[in-house]
Amino acid sequence: MGNDDKFEAKADELKGKAKEAVGRATDDERLEAEGETDQTKGNLKQAAEKVKDAFKR
Repeated sequence: MGNDDKFEAKADELKGKAKEAVGRATDDERLEAEGETDQTKGNLKQAAEKVKDAFKR
């Protein structure tokens, strides 16, 4: 289950980067902001997974 969560977190981050890039290219501030939000969500999930891994040891 942990690997699925890590994959999902990385997918959120990458999806956010893509949205942000498209938003910038098309001058769509809303899409750019969504991308930034997705990236932040992915980064937070990754941090939580790292904390979980630290406590497993």
